[in-house]
Amino acid sequence: MANHPSALKRIRQTEKRRMHNRFYSKTMRNAVRKFRKLSDKKEAQEQLPRLYAIIDKLAKRGMIHKNKAGNLKSGITKFANNL
Repeated sequence: MANHPSALKRIRQTEKRRMHNRFYSKTMRNAVRKFRKLSDKKEAQEQLPRLYAIIDKLAKRGMIHKNKAGNLKSGITKFANNL
């Protein structure tokens, strides 16, 4: 266990950030899963910009790599176009 106050604070901050990042990453993954279960093209086209925004926000904040964000966006766009 840490002894210095700064180390204790760092532990608290790290845990808080980890939980925050886990929440937003999980939210994005669930949104992509729900999107891939859609069968209506019109509904998919409506939800696509919202999903893009979620993915872009995670990439901007560094929770996912920018290439992963691009790959996800490419995959969901292909899915929507093929409906």
